[in-house]
Amino acid sequence: MQFETTLVRGRLIQRYKRFLADIELEDGSRVTAHCANPGSMKTVAEPGSTVWISAAGNPKRKLSWDWQLIEISGNLVSINTALPNRIAEEAIGDDKIVELRGYQNIKREVKYGENSRIDLLLSDTNKPDCYVEIKNVNMMRTQGHAEFPDSVTTRGAKHLREMSAMVEQGCRAVMLYIVQRNDCDSFSVATDIDPAYQGALEEALAAGVEAVCYTCLISTTEIKVDRSIPIELDSRRQNLL
Repeated sequence: MQFETTLVRGRLIQRYKRFLADIELEDGSRVTAHCANPGSMKTVAEPGSTVWISAAGNPKRKLSWDWQLIEISGNLVSINTALPNRIAEEAIGDDKIVELRGYQNIKREVKYGENSRIDLLLSDTNKPDCYVEIKNVNMMRTQGHAEFPDSVTTRGAKHLREMSAMVEQGCRAVMLYIVQRNDCDSFSVATDIDPAYQGALEEALAAGVEAVCYTCLISTTEIKVDRSIPIELDSRRQNLL
């Protein structure tokens, strides 16, 4: 996934009211950018950090900038939670996600379950439909270890239950975690933040839902899926597929 406009470098002053970020540009001017991340943004919103923003394409928008990246210990991290679906769809189409190869069709935002929409529905004449739920990951509290979620997500637990129901109906369901950074070698649920999500994931896995996690290569021009990393569940490292 390539950025549509050239990113502009700046320094983060503060992120506030969830969707706003004040940023100082290299010429000394200050702008307020839209922050497309409703989570707590633990570990990825340190004031004073180098950030990159993009100009909004819509001149009628109230905010003229979008916050895209932050630099942490020399590594670029994407904070934009609106991007993982695009990143994943592109990677699946290019056969970069091994576990999801071999499907002819990809549909976005298909209605299913209890008033929900699945991020991607994969279909093929020779196999059951595959429901793919995508979650953004960018929190790293321990070096090399990615975690999700960074705040309580009742919606995420609901999705896991609905995916379990699709498996019961004979479909395939895959929970795909997209880590928008490349300095992590493992992944787990942040149980101290949301123990209910950990329980929901364990129940979903027991019901036949699959889970995979991939990191991304990130530059100021593009973001693309890089490699799979193992998921740790109950402190045991294991590949859940």
